[in-house]
Amino acid sequence: MMKKKLSGREKFAYGIGAVGKDMVYMLSASYVLYYFQDIMGVSAIAMGIILFAARIFDAFNDPIMGVLVAKTKTKWGKFRPWLFVGTLFNAIVLYCMFAAPPTLSGSGLVAYAAVTYILWGVTYTMMDIPYWSMVPAFTESGKERENLSALARSCAGVGSAIISIVTVMAVAFFGSAAATKSSDADTYHFASDRVAISATVLEKDEAGVPTGNIKELKDAKITLDVTAASKTFDEHVYLVKDASKENAKFEIQVGDVTLTSDNALFTYAMDDVNGDTGVLALYANNTEYSKISADAATITGTIQSTAEVERLGFKYFSLVIAVLFFVFILITCIFIREKSTVDVQTASVGSMFKALVSNDQAMAVVITIVLINTATYITSNLVIYFFKYDIAGKNWRGDYTLFNTFGGGIQILAMMLLFPLLRKFFNNIKIFYLCVSSAVFGYIVLLVMALGGLKSIYPFLIPCFFIMAAVGILNVLVTVFLANTVDYGELKNGRRDESVIFSMQTFVVKLASGIAALIASICLAIFHISKESDTIEGSVLDFVNNQIADVKNHVVSSIAGSSVIGLRIVMTVVPIVVLIVGVLVFRKRYILTDSKLEEIETTLKEKRVAE
Repeated sequence: MMKKKLSGREKFAYGIGAVGKDMVYMLSASYVLYYFQDIMGVSAIAMGIILFAARIFDAFNDPIMGVLVAKTKTKWGKFRPWLFVGTLFNAIVLYCMFAAPPTLSGSGLVAYAAVTYILWGVTYTMMDIPYWSMVPAFTESGKERENLSALARSCAGVGSAIISIVTVMAVAFFGSAAATKSSDADTYHFASDRVAISATVLEKDEAGVPTGNIKELKDAKITLDVTAASKTFDEHVYLVKDASKENAKFEIQVGDVTLTSDNALFTYAMDDVNGDTGVLALYANNTEYSKISADAATITGTIQSTAEVERLGFKYFSLVIAVLFFVFILITCIFIREKSTVDVQTASVGSMFKALVSNDQAMAVVITIVLINTATYITSNLVIYFFKYDIAGKNWRGDYTLFNTFGGGIQILAMMLLFPLLRKFFNNIKIFYLCVSSAVFGYIVLLVMALGGLKSIYPFLIPCFFIMAAVGILNVLVTVFLANTVDYGELKNGRRDESVIFSMQTFVVKLASGIAALIASICLAIFHISKESDTIEGSVLDFVNNQIADVKNHVVSSIAGSSVIGLRIVMTVVPIVVLIVGVLVFRKRYILTDSKLEEIETTLKEKRVAE
């Protein structure tokens, strides 16, 4: 009796599960380092070690989970119970991971990050393996199975793209709303009747540079409401939005004039959150500056720490994603029925390494995959810091979103259109060298533009095109190269290690992501790239008052950001070096040209016929 073909409802149910699954994966993979290091204040080195160790552990955990799934027998089937339970636990852990208690600090916060991230990896594996393994249980072999797998991969790409595009804007939206209304947020009240706050308004030009014109508002009654977690104030209050740094958003009314983050800059400083002296410096453009009277009677306003806004934003955004994830997978569990019992082929860590040792071509490809993915993951881990602290600007979130949207689109188009086009003219090995050259060229252009001080997002789309187009095609090529090593291994060793070799792909991608996270974390630590990257020695009050005094005396200085120079180099030069090493390994060790593959295929056919 023929099995019934998959209905449109079943295809949709399986595809929507992939959307939710990769939304969660991308949120964790792309933002957990940024959340714990830049927002919560965990040491970059500590985060690097956590991410590296957890991802390595997760890679070894995959085979164990495969064995557990293979041995499962229930009335609901082999796969759906694990899919449901794994999704439920993973959604809960995801929310907990991005909802770290703001009161935690030091070793307690490090422990929280480590435990939640490791649990997230374990529970994700719990649902990921049965999700992909269940396909043979409800599809016919051949075209139906291939088409469904292709659909799921495409839907997974959609889930990843959604997170890449919307996260920073959604976090800002949820965070701003929560900071205003939520009881989670701490609000501090600073008023001139208990704190001696000196207020100064300085005129700035379009570039944010003071012109030298100053109004001291000596008699104004000042009231400021500051939303920030207590840990934001590390011994002192230093809230600032200037041309190169932003750790707060504000709206301040000076008499009848409203100054906001959109039309002005500001600094508010106190040496102690419970101290009795503060200084407020407002930088207004000519239009607003001319309207402000030095005799203004009141100054009132609200200030929101961006760290607190982002902390709350990630908390509530992750809750939304966790709920969507659970609902999407629930749809998969409800509408997908396992129609047959299938054996889940799993590879132990030992069998993977045995296959590598006995197959030198598989070894060459695996090393190449690790190096290529490490290079691209280093950039993906650091690019948010590049937009926030280097290009900066009030619209850095919009620029980052545009960059990700453009890059993701180019990557997909390169896989779907550019690779088939290039394949008509070149063999895969030549395309590989062409893509690596394209990526290296893109990184060089990116470095030149960054060192040149470009601030507009649009020129950066040029190197983005060359890098992401190359990444898209390389993702296809390494899979093809890995498949080629199966036939080679059969000829050399007399056995086909197909399932073992392909199970390595997940292992090496996780290995590369762990290595890249460690490298990125070391970069953040060495160059002090964080919300407090501009270290102030001594009193912040003196620091701000000296800035105002410099403007009075027409001494306008700009401090070079040595930390962002280091960021630029690690984000571009290190990936170039890693890619070059990958090419050298591939060129020296990979021998499976088209002619060699034809020779192997012919030999195997003759051998099978003889047997």
